[in-house]
Amino acid sequence: MIDNQRAALRYQNKVNNAQGHFFESAIKAACALYSDRERADVDKTPEPFRVLEKSRDGKFKGRFTARAQPDFQGTLDGGRSIVFEAKYTTTDRLKWDVLTQEQRDTLERHARRGALAAVCGGIGNEFFFVPWMVWRDMKEHFGRKYVTAADLEQWRVRFNGAVLFLDYVHHERSGTP
Repeated sequence: MIDNQRAALRYQNKVNNAQGHFFESAIKAACALYSDRERADVDKTPEPFRVLEKSRDGKFKGRFTARAQPDFQGTLDGGRSIVFEAKYTTTDRLKWDVLTQEQRDTLERHARRGALAAVCGGIGNEFFFVPWMVWRDMKEHFGRKYVTAADLEQWRVRFNGAVLFLDYVHHERSGTP
């Protein structure tokens, strides 16, 4: 029975990893679209990683050298900075603590300096761009430290194969970043 549990956990981890890569690819597609339209230049932040050993067959050993920064950073047309973390779940809720302390601290610092800081979240087939101040104060806004798609409806963004994080579905309620 333990082997079945381990196999099920390994399978779920692979599914979650694949979904996370799909989500980031859909955000990168939006970044390319926004760049082509001269609305923003936003790039994926490289992971702090160091190669320790290389082998002849193309494999290597490596390690992370620092805690991860937020996933995406760039500049909006007009000069304002943008920085955001991307989080996706196949469950019905996103938890506040899916961000590391380093990511929270970085988003806070950027927000204090006037950047558009946010969490780009995916819950199933719905996508959201939640301002950092709302995410940071989730407990005060929603009464708990997790959110559902219904909670985030006013920050839902368009999806056309790309997660269009600058294009809210409800302009009248949340405005365009």
